[in-house]
Amino acid sequence: MTATSAAAKPESATTAPMIRLRNVRKVYRTGGREFVAISDVTMDIAEGDMVSLVGPSGCGKSTLLKILAGLHDADEGEVVIGNARSAFVPGRDVGMVFQQALLLKWRTILENVTLPAEILRLPLGQARERARNLLAMVGLAGFEDKYPYELSGGMQQRAAIARALVHDPKLILMDEPFGALDALTREKMNLEMLRIWQESRKTIIFVTHSIQEAVFLGSRCAVLTAGPARMADSFDIDLPLPRNLNVKTTEAFGRYTQRIYDLLGM
Repeated sequence: MTATSAAAKPESATTAPMIRLRNVRKVYRTGGREFVAISDVTMDIAEGDMVSLVGPSGCGKSTLLKILAGLHDADEGEVVIGNARSAFVPGRDVGMVFQQALLLKWRTILENVTLPAEILRLPLGQARERARNLLAMVGLAGFEDKYPYELSGGMQQRAAIARALVHDPKLILMDEPFGALDALTREKMNLEMLRIWQESRKTIIFVTHSIQEAVFLGSRCAVLTAGPARMADSFDIDLPLPRNLNVKTTEAFGRYTQRIYDLLGM
């Protein structure tokens, strides 16, 4: 089943979730064999949430992102994105950030950031202005005319986040975006990600293998079991915002991480 607009749904715009998943199942078929990637995922996501999606390798997290992006159809279940206040167009309203920044080496940073706007044929002048503002927001003002090789890995990922935001999508999907960074840079990027989310107020789904990262970043956390993916739990993370690294030393943070460890049988 494909993602559909919920604009015609009778729910109130103030209460209807932006994303509604019910008993979602995905099966890959190759060489005469079937592989169940997702067996049963049910979850609601509110507009403006930062949802951490955590689980072991191969549990179907990336497959779920592809379904939400409209790249794959679910074989069973319900996938509804959008609500009465905010209709959703999959090709236009999704921004994606991957583990690697995937910047085009022959384009400047500004040109890389404006690429989605060019593909969608949005007004280029407005896109360049928005790209400059976004680069300033992610701490890259002054780097517009640089090329990717002139930036560190963390800086390249900041540019990739700006690129994902340039066409003003309603939903940002992030697949292990900081997994290739060293530990210190990853901590800094976590702080930057929280700041960017609070400034942009976008709905973000953030895939990670790191339980601490899931708790630190999320306003909500969804835990998937080992593949085929099954939703073990989905819960709010009630930690104060803005957050700094000191929150990781609190009892509340420890309780959330232990909850995820228990769900994953660790």
